[in-house]
Amino acid sequence: MNNSFLVKFSQYFRPRLLDAMRGYNKARLSTDITAGITVGVVALPLAIAFAIASGAKPEAGIFTAIIAGFIISALGGSRVQIGGPTGAFIVIVFGIIAQYGFANLLICTIMAGVMLIAMGAFQLGNLLKFFPRPLIIGFTNGIAMLIALSEIKDFFGLKTEALPAEFFQKLGTLWHALPTFDLLTFGMASISALFIWFYPKSWAQRFPSPIVALVLGTTVVALFNLPVETIGTRFGGIPQGLPSFTMPEFSIGTIGHLIMPAFTIALLGAIESLLSAAVADGMIDDKHDPNQELMAQGIANIITPFFGGIPATGAIARTATNVRSGATTPISGMVHALTLLIIVLLAAPLAQYIPLASLAAILLIVSINMGEWAVFRRLKAYPRPDAVVLLITFLFTVIFDLTVAVEVGLLLAAIFFIRNMTELSHVKLSEEYTSIPDEGEATLARKMAPPGVLIYRLYGALFFGVADKLESVLKQQNADPEILILNMSEVISMDASALHVLEELHAKLTKRGKRLILSGPHTQPYFLMHQAGLFEKIGKENTVANLDDALARAREMLAIEQP
Repeated sequence: MNNSFLVKFSQYFRPRLLDAMRGYNKARLSTDITAGITVGVVALPLAIAFAIASGAKPEAGIFTAIIAGFIISALGGSRVQIGGPTGAFIVIVFGIIAQYGFANLLICTIMAGVMLIAMGAFQLGNLLKFFPRPLIIGFTNGIAMLIALSEIKDFFGLKTEALPAEFFQKLGTLWHALPTFDLLTFGMASISALFIWFYPKSWAQRFPSPIVALVLGTTVVALFNLPVETIGTRFGGIPQGLPSFTMPEFSIGTIGHLIMPAFTIALLGAIESLLSAAVADGMIDDKHDPNQELMAQGIANIITPFFGGIPATGAIARTATNVRSGATTPISGMVHALTLLIIVLLAAPLAQYIPLASLAAILLIVSINMGEWAVFRRLKAYPRPDAVVLLITFLFTVIFDLTVAVEVGLLLAAIFFIRNMTELSHVKLSEEYTSIPDEGEATLARKMAPPGVLIYRLYGALFFGVADKLESVLKQQNADPEILILNMSEVISMDASALHVLEELHAKLTKRGKRLILSGPHTQPYFLMHQAGLFEKIGKENTVANLDDALARAREMLAIEQP
């Protein structure tokens, strides 16, 4: 029994690292190490910036990148995915810390990790690809807008208390803080942003622009002792050493309030990690395992909070850097985590000179690159339902929060989908057998509906959105046929609501002494009606393969001599 359990578990939990090691050699190891070191250097300023922007200490971002980055690469379903803190989490994490405190953020992250493992174990990874593209663009652009807004304080050197999480309150706080504008901080942030924006792409692979900008900014601040806010002045620097294990404090009473925030973390983490893995697939011509990736993300988010880390997911920009640097296996992602660890152990004291203005510039560029801004210019060319979903999701993400935005966006997308499917499904009186040119007299008589027989033709999918249409159309027909034939040859699927309408229709006809014949149902409708016992109710002989057989059966029931 234990062996069978292990065999079954191995089918669901199989990290890509196991497959990637087949045929592994020194040449691939060399390129993986180079790629890992490169992306590790790129990840350092981003990890620090994401943590600070989220309202956490800088070391929380670094520890997350180290621990979660190693676990996601070692256990994940992608060969080149890089995991860690990302910009998409900034708004969510900031709001949770502001409302519930950092300790409860850790509990939220652990709960989200459990949810992610459950998603992967129940094979839900494949379902996330069906999230409408306008919905994803809407909340991604909304998050990018909020990231840029959150960096205004450090970009302009405004003196104010911690920014509130609520959108309009945040705008009010920034507005009242404008008189504290610091020209030196703004100058350093602007120069850093312009430097990153216009940095030659040919240099980027060897010397990543965020690192160069950060080193230059830190050097200037340290040499000239510039009076700008740094990691040292705000946080006292970064601890030099390994993260220590700490049990997060929690109470049973607060867990109920944390379910929705945890679900938000899990949902966003799942979407972003699978989007990142899909981008990587396109770059290396591979196919990731979405469910394995979700389970690895879950494990990482369960373990990281015990070392003071924040939520982690797949990072698209770092994953792309990893691929462009020559990565071929998850080894590069593991090297990226070890590179960060070595930097912390050796160079942590230097971090106290890192100016927050340079970090704000890095995040501003990240938010600009993160959003798909050109889509707003093309909205007129979009189908109206897609444009509405995108705009509503964007506005709700900015004004309220991601959970509400996704819920409302999904609801709108579902409503529009139902409406479209309803419009594509039809129920109408069939007239195709009333006039058949160039047919012999006997053939024409055989194909014409005899007196007392009415034929309706059904198209598309019969589901709860169309069931009322089926019932209404049938009620509107003034004729009272002895036999009603429903031509279902073009019905691709049906659900329980449509089945209920058919059952009620048969019951009403039977009550009036009339009969129902079903013609040509396809596999899914046939199986559903069979399982529900509808064929036994109407008589198996009254479900036939085609319309000719249906007309023949109707004549037989009416005791009309066959032509």
